[in-house]
Amino acid sequence: MNDSNQQKELGLFQKIAAGLAECDKETQVRILQSVVTFLKLNEIRLQENTSSMSGPSLGKSSAPVHSFQQTAEISPKDFLAEKAPQTDIDRVACIAYYLTHYRDMPYFATLDISKLNTEAAQQKFTNAAQAMKNATNRGLIVPASRGKKQLSARGERFVQALPDRDAARQALLGMRSRKAKRSPLRTKRKATAKNAGPEQQ
Repeated sequence: MNDSNQQKELGLFQKIAAGLAECDKETQVRILQSVVTFLKLNEIRLQENTSSMSGPSLGKSSAPVHSFQQTAEISPKDFLAEKAPQTDIDRVACIAYYLTHYRDMPYFATLDISKLNTEAAQQKFTNAAQAMKNATNRGLIVPASRGKKQLSARGERFVQALPDRDAARQALLGMRSRKAKRSPLRTKRKATAKNAGPEQQ
């Protein structure tokens, strides 16, 4: 590698490192996972430790809590077996995660969920449309463009925590608590604006 290329590589690294340094560990891992998927860097394996969030590492780890290899080396059948979803809602979220990270399909329809469910040798949905609707109501799936759906940040954290049911439940509670903390502030602002209104008139 000549000096010019080395300088370009160094400059690019510094920009990426500086940008990631402004994010928390969880966000850093999510961004790196997305980049690996987008660029199809199949030789890279990211390890994510959801208990300590020590950040991504390259190569193999002796005792990873959860590992996600962003290639299709793991079949949908094995992925669903690993995640062990217990309800149709869980299954929709897991299939949506697989489509997003292993099939390069971040936007999907109910038919896509049903097809992968069959490919994964899972029990047929009693009503796939209703299962998708229920997952959407839980906030695991959100609307995308042109009538399609996508996995939400909440759904992402939920699936990553599986098969640990307690950790998955905590992931959902954590998202709810952050929303709840913002609500009183909005209420206070509305009350302040209401009280200030008559004085200004």
